[in-house]
Amino acid sequence: MSGVPVEESLDYRRLLDAAAAAARATTGQGRVADYIPALAAADPEAFGMAVATVDGELYGVGDWERPFSIQSVSKLFSLALALAHGGDGVWGGVGREPSGNPFNSLVQLETEHGIPRNPFINAGALVVTDRLQSLTGDAAGAVREFLRRESGNPLLDTDPAVAASEAEHGHRNAALAHFIASHGNLQNPVETVLDHYYAHCAIAASCRDLVLAGSFLARYGVRADGTRLMTRSEAKRVNAVLLTCGTYDAAGEFAFRVGLPGKSGVGGGILAILPGRAAVCAWGPRLDQAGNSVAAVAALDALTTLSGCSIF
Repeated sequence: MSGVPVEESLDYRRLLDAAAAAARATTGQGRVADYIPALAAADPEAFGMAVATVDGELYGVGDWERPFSIQSVSKLFSLALALAHGGDGVWGGVGREPSGNPFNSLVQLETEHGIPRNPFINAGALVVTDRLQSLTGDAAGAVREFLRRESGNPLLDTDPAVAASEAEHGHRNAALAHFIASHGNLQNPVETVLDHYYAHCAIAASCRDLVLAGSFLARYGVRADGTRLMTRSEAKRVNAVLLTCGTYDAAGEFAFRVGLPGKSGVGGGILAILPGRAAVCAWGPRLDQAGNSVAAVAALDALTTLSGCSIF
């Protein structure tokens, strides 16, 4: 952490109010995702933000308890669970480098023999979902159950309309999965992998739910009940990949502005981690060209700038 000593208490309520003001200043910028038709109905002016500290404090502002489609934010949890169940073997089928290409690009798969560049682009997340399916027998169910337990929200679930919409319009994801399978890098049938991928991406959760579920990374791998999901070293490595790959081909800009590991989704959410301190989630449906929420990035930028807290 820079700027603010770890032992110093932060006024999260004041910081969230300032972050919300920064988000409101972006009104009209960006556009709601419409390539998945079920997402196009999101309120473009909605905004919520929440913080959950490692000491058990919870703060929120705006629509922080309003569920939204978490989309690629779920990839953080599928990766963590795959590592928890399968260890470093997961990395045999997916890399850890930034892609520099859009999240649904097919370009690199051909030259890199069906090994996706990282676990947070769509191709990589399909491989992780495949491995989690082999390890648990129910990849989407494993992600859903983890989110329910960590958030304390038993009603958290997949939105079937969003999942169906993704499947109906998921030609590019199907192409990615078939190409990966053609190189022998899927263990399960393509249709099974796609079904579980769509199901965990279509989970509806709030900023509140996500900061509570993501706090294990702020606690260096320790779950809400005190048990350990992963080692401190594994948590460090997940945070590292989040920093370099979690916001698609805008990861450098996100690190520059926000300075935290984070995972975004085209539903407008971004879950970010302050290691040793807190998890933060901001949500606003309008997206920039890279697929990241304009309001959420602005809010997280304001929070880390005003608090002086980042990993740098």
